[in-house]
Amino acid sequence: MKKNIIIIGAGLVGSLLSIYLKRRGYHVTIYERREDMRLQEMSAGRSINLALSDRGLLALEKIGLAQEIKNICIPMYGRYIHNIDNSTVTQPYGINQQHINSVSRSTLNMKLMSLAEENGVTIHFNHKCQDIDWKKNKITFETGNNQIETVYFDLLFGSDGAFAASRLAHQLQHNKFDYHQYYIDCGYKELTIPPTADGNFAMEVNALHIWPRKDYMLIALPNLDKSFTCTLFFPMEGDLSFSQLDTKEKVENFFTTNFADVIPLMPNYIDDFFNNPTSTLVTVKCFPWIREDKFALIGDAAHALVPFFGQGMNCGFEDCRVLDELIDKHQENWQLILDEFQTLRKPDADAIADLAVYNFVEMRDKTGNAKFLLQKKIETNFQLKYPNKWTPAYSLVTFSPHIRYSEALNRGQQQEAIMQEIMQLENIEEIWNSELVEQMILKKVQLLN
Repeated sequence: MKKNIIIIGAGLVGSLLSIYLKRRGYHVTIYERREDMRLQEMSAGRSINLALSDRGLLALEKIGLAQEIKNICIPMYGRYIHNIDNSTVTQPYGINQQHINSVSRSTLNMKLMSLAEENGVTIHFNHKCQDIDWKKNKITFETGNNQIETVYFDLLFGSDGAFAASRLAHQLQHNKFDYHQYYIDCGYKELTIPPTADGNFAMEVNALHIWPRKDYMLIALPNLDKSFTCTLFFPMEGDLSFSQLDTKEKVENFFTTNFADVIPLMPNYIDDFFNNPTSTLVTVKCFPWIREDKFALIGDAAHALVPFFGQGMNCGFEDCRVLDELIDKHQENWQLILDEFQTLRKPDADAIADLAVYNFVEMRDKTGNAKFLLQKKIETNFQLKYPNKWTPAYSLVTFSPHIRYSEALNRGQQQEAIMQEIMQLENIEEIWNSELVEQMILKKVQLLN
């Protein structure tokens, strides 16, 4: 008999997972704490556009949804850097028109929920997980009208986000549960660049725009309505922080000093600054993710990431694909499936969590640095000549779904060590494109293999 599967959380990963499982013939029901977002007006300032890349697309492609989701995306072929002196620099993400895709979190979530329902999944909204009885396989929910509802399951997935109630219920009734939660030293606030008066994009559309300012940065991603969703990543506390920008005059002075070129494009930035919430950014690592053959954490509930590598959603979608492949491998033996799912995905989740934090430093501090830009130029030049010997760390993560995150981290660290040696060469600015540099990199790469 096919199992009765319950998924807690109708977010991106929970919705996609439900489609995978439903198509295998399982009886799948999702319980979601929030109201149905498709029936609500979205609150401003909480959407953070997402970057859908090859790992996420592969998971969608496997069940025939990739093209449908691409229709609500805008391709971005590289970073568009806005320096403080008003100069700009473009940095391609990869070679041969490789790109990531800007997509609205809410638009994508609503699309996946509708697709889940079209596939026969039932979604119950306004159901807050209160307790899980692991002996009786029973979940207690508080409903929107303050009623208590009890449901039973054969198999349960916790897909309810970084602050998952399902994870807490698992953790509190586990003898050896490791949990690590840490916040980076900045929060974020969302702002908007609207379309121009004639209804066009105000900036280059097919790029992720970054204003790097060392201790903080502003980014902007394009939307289908020809606006840009902007996010200010900024310290929460300190001399220059969200806590100090507490008057309109201070906010105006701050933007005039640091983001003067944005002000003409963002007529409501002061009102947005005070009306939109300031949110924090957290990384979550935990273990174990599973309980016998009847429960697994998945997506952000298992491994919440900061957004700077654009891999939170992609990693969660990859979870779904890997799990589906393990169902085939172990012929629906869920003890073996969940054991191997945890064994495979835990080190990969830890790796991308660390990479995401590092990429924050790169985007904020280095993308406007001349020596860093030269390093990337050398790497790209070498990759074009020796594509089978060198793939930059960003491409390993973003455009190489056949390579595990943990392997990408290891190879990226090895390559970075090589490049640090190269960048110490005397007169590297003059000899960067020379035969000498090329052969030095080649010899060092061959020693790795």
